[in-house]
Amino acid sequence: MGMWIGRNRKARVCYGFDEISLVPGEVTINPEEVDTSFEITHHPSGKTIKLKIPILASAMDGVTDPRFCIEMSRLGGIGVINLEGIQTRYENPQEVINDIIKCDQNKVTELLQKIYSAPVKEKLIVARIEELKKGNAIAAVSSIPQTAETYGYIAQEAGADLYIVQSTVSTVRHISTRYKTLDLKQFCQNMRIPVLVGNAVTYNVVLQLMECGVSGVLIGVGPGAACTSRGVLGIGVPQVTATVDAAAARDTYYKKTGRYVPIITDGGMRRGGDLCKAIACGSDAVMIGSAFARAEEAPGKGCHWGMATPHANLPRGTLIRMGISGPLSQILYGPATVDDGSQNLVGALATSMGNVGAATIKQFQEAEIIIAPSIQSEGKLFQMIQSVGMGR
Repeated sequence: MGMWIGRNRKARVCYGFDEISLVPGEVTINPEEVDTSFEITHHPSGKTIKLKIPILASAMDGVTDPRFCIEMSRLGGIGVINLEGIQTRYENPQEVINDIIKCDQNKVTELLQKIYSAPVKEKLIVARIEELKKGNAIAAVSSIPQTAETYGYIAQEAGADLYIVQSTVSTVRHISTRYKTLDLKQFCQNMRIPVLVGNAVTYNVVLQLMECGVSGVLIGVGPGAACTSRGVLGIGVPQVTATVDAAAARDTYYKKTGRYVPIITDGGMRRGGDLCKAIACGSDAVMIGSAFARAEEAPGKGCHWGMATPHANLPRGTLIRMGISGPLSQILYGPATVDDGSQNLVGALATSMGNVGAATIKQFQEAEIIIAPSIQSEGKLFQMIQSVGMGR
């Protein structure tokens, strides 16, 4: 598999969202009658988190805070709080975020590095989770692997419902002589709540992560709107190929063990069509940041920066200013008042499912997919010239 890129070296051809399309089905279904629900199950207790919609909001400080996550949960999804972000470093995080919003673009990375150098306060981890529980939200939180054991147990005792171990690239076999590496299998066994891990983009790594007992795997390296890992590090796999390969690993693991571990495509989705393609390629759910950064409830007020932007030595993100589109309910359920597909994401998913004849997410994952690079531009000359609709 692959093609020659030079003497003695082959490379695979991989695909992103703009290069494929979904083929309409022979049977169509009323979008109001499709099932978009999603579940995360803890292994081995069997405790299940059931969601109305297969959408998670990224653990980014410009996107999620307790207020946002409470609303996201009310609307049927999950918002994730970064336990190593501004919410757990500062008593009044909104004041700090406002300083970031007002900062000059040329100086914002330096400001972020300074802001994120403040220590994480364990009492604030507890406080933020208590805010989520008081608001009847699903309390989902995340950290990097190096701090997962410490913060994971604190979060669990505080009442967290879901824990995410997240890094730029996650593997089971991480080698370091300078710090203790996370024993992911042991960590999952010790936690009484579901553990998701990410990010990964290859078949073998996803399979190995699942063998550790995780309850889900995040898929994607560097596709996010505010992420620069692909440029800074030169790594990544386009999301369509990454998702298809991860889905193959999930299905192999299920056939081998009888345990179904969902995969969640994380990043690179600008509009409803991208979300639909991610799930049709085999994802069970999606994690989105930039679209939700435009919600009225988002603490960044239309500004968005990646989790690795404030890295002290090698920043791998930038601050982008996107503006506010509308309330979170409108971004998820409409009615859409913009023409670029960034609102009514759930409506787009349900309609796409109906058009390919899929009544469930599982059936939607079997939709016919074609390679069609012209799908974004065919017949769209005036949209492209005028930068409207699909020409944005």
